Amino acid sequence: MIQPLAERLRPRTLEDYIGQKHLVGKGAVLRKMIESGRVPSFILWGPPGVGKTTLAKIIANRLDTPFYTLSAVNSGVKDVRDVIDKAKSNPLFSGANSPILFIDEIHRFSKSQQDSLLGAVETGTVTLIGATTENPSFEVIRPLLSRCQVYVLKSLDKDDLLTLLDKALKEDAVLKRRNIEVKESDAMLRFSGGDARKLLNIIELVVSAEEDAETIEITDKKVVERLQENPAAYDKGGEMHYDIISAFIKSIRGSDPDAAVYWLARMVEGGEDPEFIARRLLISAAEDIGLANPNALLIANACFEALKKIGWPEGRIILAEATVYLACSAKSNSSYLAVEKAIASVGDTGNLPVPLHLRNAPTQLMKDLGYHKGYKYAHDFEGNFVNQHYLPDELLKTRFWEPQNNPAEDKMIERMKWLWGDRY
Repeated sequence: MIQPLAERLRPRTLEDYIGQKHLVGKGAVLRKMIESGRVPSFILWGPPGVGKTTLAKIIANRLDTPFYTLSAVNSGVKDVRDVIDKAKSNPLFSGANSPILFIDEIHRFSKSQQDSLLGAVETGTVTLIGATTENPSFEVIRPLLSRCQVYVLKSLDKDDLLTLLDKALKEDAVLKRRNIEVKESDAMLRFSGGDARKLLNIIELVVSAEEDAETIEITDKKVVERLQENPAAYDKGGEMHYDIISAFIKSIRGSDPDAAVYWLARMVEGGEDPEFIARRLLISAAEDIGLANPNALLIANACFEALKKIGWPEGRIILAEATVYLACSAKSNSSYLAVEKAIASVGDTGNLPVPLHLRNAPTQLMKDLGYHKGYKYAHDFEGNFVNQHYLPDELLKTRFWEPQNNPAEDKMIERMKWLWGDRY
């Protein structure tokens, strides 16, 4: 039996690994740890098909240490304890070389299952590597989270996907025997959505339809037709969960309450975790509605809290109310864009010093050095405002927040102009 293309192409070394340069590129944090041979317990958080499992296996191979894997979907406390007992019984591996326990979809572990990991992680009996598509802050218990670093993996970008496509056609033992010409790649890239596994599934699906052809030409039209004919083959990872939540959020963002409620109903009927839906509503309220209607975040948070009190099935009504409210609300992503621009600036400029007048001066030495000198307390001035700078000197002329065209932000920008004049 021939393995799926995604499995045949699974990288075995960091040199073959595609994407996540911020973590495993030259000089990046995870690469440094791997090269040092000392890897602490950590959690990989990112969307499907971006290399979480692959990275865990590469680390185990690089460190030459036993590798145990559990899936949170079908493993229980007993399975966790069995692995820990095996790790304890092997005296050759301890401390920095302790066996790696990889838990896929760790967000699906219950509190008791996560509790069973604490002692082994604390003592270094195992090095835990967890993989999750959900925010660990919500899904991983605090004691376990405090013992683990969290590293965020990103969807693969266009260059990463094209590199993977080229690698598949040139290096895969099955595909390189065929004469395959990629005439167009836009559809493949669009449907893969930054997911390496999906991209490889699409290639496999298109090629398999032309087993007898001497030359296989891949075009956008062929890709669309094949996916329409056989969507199940394309979605080999069973990731309809992610596609539907994506459609749900995009319907809210697009101000279509009918579509949003439809996708909500699909999730309700499909047995989706109600709190997962409620968390996505919270994110949507902040990211897509934001300052255009700050009440949206309050409504979404009230929905989340009410859902925990009311339970199921009545909770679906609360979700529906919040969904319709958010879909019908005015939209603005100015806060989201502002923080992304600020994060990019931090990445470009590094740790710029805090201006002296903004620093606290709890000691005489700090006062002598000029800490806090010249700071003006806003409440001592008319209108509780005084014009002084709060950014590092290098960024004084930089704007991060750009208001968008809606009544709420119109009022905000008018006030900022009144206070700051030409700056806004």
